[in-house]
Amino acid sequence: MRFGFAASAPFGADVLERLAVRHEIAFVLTQPDAPAGRGRGLRPTPAKLTALKLGIPVVERVEETPEADRVVLVAYGRLIPAEQLERHLWLNVHPSLLPRWRGAAPVERAIMAGDAVTGVTVIKLVEELDAGPIAGQRAFPIGPDDDAEAVYRRAAELGAELLEEVLPAPSFAPQPDDGVTYAEKLSPEDRELDWSRPAEELERQVRALSPHVGARAELEGRRVLIWRARVEQGRLVPVEVQPEGGRRMSYEAWRRGLR
Repeated sequence: MRFGFAASAPFGADVLERLAVRHEIAFVLTQPDAPAGRGRGLRPTPAKLTALKLGIPVVERVEETPEADRVVLVAYGRLIPAEQLERHLWLNVHPSLLPRWRGAAPVERAIMAGDAVTGVTVIKLVEELDAGPIAGQRAFPIGPDDDAEAVYRRAAELGAELLEEVLPAPSFAPQPDDGVTYAEKLSPEDRELDWSRPAEELERQVRALSPHVGARAELEGRRVLIWRARVEQGRLVPVEVQPEGGRRMSYEAWRRGLR
């Protein structure tokens, strides 16, 4: 099939690469290059880099998208104006079992909440956030050691498989009214570990923020990022940390460096 694609984040880039193996992607709509890193130089989105690698035309303004019967949207990061929703059939791949975890950070919120199961849902895009009718849905377990990267990777794999079934002739069923929850965008406060909370909650917080954001904490009077941790005898034990301005290393290596 031939269709358009809209994405910005790594999750969208992953789905794009999987679909491009079997389908002709007419264009990729993505957000413009934005300042990033210490030097604040302009950096393209992961989806744009993938599109350029695959030789797919890139569009950075939704008003400039070419005509297409269908556009698949995955982690694009911006709302689509109503007049543009009328131009195409937009199919949104969302990494949760909608209506649970509508919003910006569904994978991270599911891990933080201790959900044993999550999934991926394909919906028709509408003006209300992640509220469109469902074309397909598939569940999978969240393992006790899964971080956000592992869950996003599995969601991308299943999302691409689900689109293979849905794209030729999508049919839709309304989302249930019960069970609606919202996955708010991650804030700086979400990154801070509060040592007064149960160790199991802190461990889930670390996994939810790894390896793309990082949980912040103070250890031995020093600020670090904690990338991996485990629970031992009711305590959170760091496994991999990164000091400010330094590289990632094992917690034991970091402690030896202090001595």
